Amino acid sequence: MNELEKLKQELQIKEKIILEKDKISIKQENIISEPKEKRNQDKPNSLDFDTFRTSSKLFKSFNGHKTNVYCIDYLTFGDSQFICSGAEDKTIRVWDIETTEQIQIFTGHSDDVSCVKFSSYHYCNQHSTVICSASSDKTICFWDIKNDKSFQIFNGHTDGVYGIELSSFNGGRYLCSGSHDNTVGLWDIETSRSLHIFNEHTNWVWCVDISPLQNNDNNNDNKNNSIGVIGGNGYTICSGSLDRTIRIWDIETTKQLIVFKGHEYAVRSVKYGSNELINTILSGSWDTSMRLWDIRSGQQIQVFNGHTREVNAVAYSPLVNGNGNMICSGSWDNTIRFCDIRSNKELHVIKGDDVKDDGILCFKFLGLKEEKVKKNERTENGSCSLCYGSSKGIIRIWE
Repeated sequence: MNELEKLKQELQIKEKIILEKDKISIKQENIISEPKEKRNQDKPNSLDFDTFRTSSKLFKSFNGHKTNVYCIDYLTFGDSQFICSGAEDKTIRVWDIETTEQIQIFTGHSDDVSCVKFSSYHYCNQHSTVICSASSDKTICFWDIKNDKSFQIFNGHTDGVYGIELSSFNGGRYLCSGSHDNTVGLWDIETSRSLHIFNEHTNWVWCVDISPLQNNDNNNDNKNNSIGVIGGNGYTICSGSLDRTIRIWDIETTKQLIVFKGHEYAVRSVKYGSNELINTILSGSWDTSMRLWDIRSGQQIQVFNGHTREVNAVAYSPLVNGNGNMICSGSWDNTIRFCDIRSNKELHVIKGDDVKDDGILCFKFLGLKEEKVKKNERTENGSCSLCYGSSKGIIRIWE
């Protein structure tokens, strides 16, 4: 609790600094009800969905992993773009998007690599490019790309770690993790300390997310809205589990706030919304469904069906559709499906190669290079690409 009080005080002092730092973070765009002309003017890195649907095609492939690619993240640095990937082969690989060449490989984990993230904390505060990884070997590791080595390890979990997420506040200093020891961990990257262990799940925790940077100006009377306030902002963690529940945890008080029930099998992916969707959580499950939940009421809003096998990954799509907000999901059925929230209709399907991919395990939207964003330039098919990892080890980009 002392560490959490320290966290609270630091965030109160640094709130203005946090807001400035996070402006440089890679943020997922959200779709809002504005005229199309205004959307494109205000958000040069958004992409018209109709263009993507009619013109998108397989753009590049990355070969190196030989089996399940569980996770992907990406980083834009000046004129260069990179992705990192983690796989069942116990390796973390770094790729140059332009050339599709593998430029680095880390082999320090002794079991599957389940999640990878480029560390915004090290990038913002130490000007170094670092990858954070979670593994079935029970550890969370930090890898320095320049020095080609691991320099920091978290050993607090007693079983495999399958999901990690970095905080949107305080420059990504805090990390949450989900483990097959049935717990969710909260860590301070700067001090390498465990701040708290959340332990109400009754089975494996597969996935976690941290609520986005926000200003909490609302007066909430409903207990379901009483999220903790840190530094003038409310921050929570959500987690999905094999116990079929999604749970929301208050970072400040460490209390469990809400339990969402409805999925019929393991919850494999959870994501907070932002902007107009700030009070929603999106989830994907091995019951083949994708579901949307309302944090304010504690209730399920919608169920999206269409997949014929387990859903492994979900995301709020940055692709702009005139009918409203879109979400997407990747599945063992080898498809990525785009659904419109307002109409509850499936709008588009990307299908992987049945032989060479054999199941989509993760995906990530990639933006324009930095200099093109500044010039408001667009590629042939728009300003956004979709990268996915498959069960056969191949990583592909659709553009």
